[in-house]
Amino acid sequence: MTPPAPPESEIWFLTGSQSLYGEETLAQVTAQSREICRTLAERTSLPARLVWKPVLADAAAIRRICLDAEADDSCAGLVAWMHTFSPAKMWISGLDALRKPLLHLHTQANQALPWSTIDMDFMNLNQAAHGDREFGHVQTRLGVARKTVAGHVADPAVGARVESWARAAAGRAELATLRLARFGDNMRDVAVTEGDKVEAQRRFGVSVNAYAVNDLAAAVDGAEEATVDALVEEYGDLYSLADELRPGAPRHDSLRYAARIEAGLRAFLTEGGFRAFTTNFEDLGGLRQLPGLAVQRLMADGYGFGGEGDWKTSVLLRTLKVMGAGLPGGTSFMEDYTYDLTPGQEVILGAHMLEVCPSLTGSRPSCEIHPLSIGGREDPVRLVFDADPGAAVVVGLADLGDRFRLVANEIDVVTPPEPLPALPVARAVWRPAPDLRTSTEAWLTAGAPHHTVLTTALGTEAIDDLAEMLRTELVVIDADTRIRTFVRELRWNQAYHRLALPL
Repeated sequence: MTPPAPPESEIWFLTGSQSLYGEETLAQVTAQSREICRTLAERTSLPARLVWKPVLADAAAIRRICLDAEADDSCAGLVAWMHTFSPAKMWISGLDALRKPLLHLHTQANQALPWSTIDMDFMNLNQAAHGDREFGHVQTRLGVARKTVAGHVADPAVGARVESWARAAAGRAELATLRLARFGDNMRDVAVTEGDKVEAQRRFGVSVNAYAVNDLAAAVDGAEEATVDALVEEYGDLYSLADELRPGAPRHDSLRYAARIEAGLRAFLTEGGFRAFTTNFEDLGGLRQLPGLAVQRLMADGYGFGGEGDWKTSVLLRTLKVMGAGLPGGTSFMEDYTYDLTPGQEVILGAHMLEVCPSLTGSRPSCEIHPLSIGGREDPVRLVFDADPGAAVVVGLADLGDRFRLVANEIDVVTPPEPLPALPVARAVWRPAPDLRTSTEAWLTAGAPHHTVLTTALGTEAIDDLAEMLRTELVVIDADTRIRTFVRELRWNQAYHRLALPL
């Protein structure tokens, strides 16, 4: 069962022109605009339906479409293209009212020029080369946050960049209606899991609400036996069950209780319309186990999660889950645990007690039960696996007091250099860019959190697009990162976000 979702999203395709050229030219603009829209939809895997809108030729129509986009919850963003020359003063009132994500597509109907037949009629029709410059100017003049993509829509690189933006727009739309259930408070004396929930709702839209852990425990205790039976059967089908967890074995009751936690937790989240949640091993109330297996499976179904009350990481996880929907790879809650500092072989070993999402592996996880040295409850059931190797990004969200900061580190997930038979948890091993020393120094200098989201489904560009839509600071640690330059970037960002952006 996946989290409840908002209505099917749309992305509106807008085309700018003017009435100066006459009805015949506008008819050609309409036909070519429809074709560009159709080609873009067919050559990309957009997470929303691309909807063509009638050509805009005057200020009143432009203002109305922008106001309609703002009022329509199904509209996740807009793509705008100036096919001919659309005088940009016509766009001022519309753009000034627009808060939805905007992509400026700088393209043209023809990919190659028909050199031998070009005449002034052709030139008047195909003016995007300077029509889009007029549009770009007014966007900059008004301070419009947007992404600009140049090139013909037949170019796969153009489609990939538009798709990246569209996925970020889907994430931004998700944030606007996201509700998060926080069971208990955060881990005592921990700084980075704190944060301004009011500012988060103002900036992002997410609503973070606290509930007593025993509210969850009551839902767990009230789970129907038939639901528990069905989940236990499903576990046997999907995972390699440890012998001691099988029916009739000594620890089978622990597996049934893990299923009971999942049933109760799902019911609570579904009833409240929550698509993200947190738990805290220091506050388990009437729960007999720390939720492990249930949390892993809920993440696999798209829910956001943060351990130890970390609502910011839970929000980020749900957002990136929505952005990566349908893509190969996975996205999970994660924590940097320990390093291998062998010269030339430096890697990070990440895990989080029990809560790593099985979307990170294509193999069949093992369902096991082992003691847990913290939490003070019965031995919890969990899935054990290694994350699949491949390119990935680790992202953290921190509250700096005067603003939020996203920090992203490009990494390569690798196969563990040796088996980990004594570590019965799900885990990932990765090599950070540009190297472990620079990566960790930059991460610490940025004040980034120890809880993160690891995604093998999304790249840095989509996260950059999301940050731009949210007007939230993003710093990226990648192959080009140098500490001296990185420190300067942080200082420049601090000045920018304090002086340039409105409150």
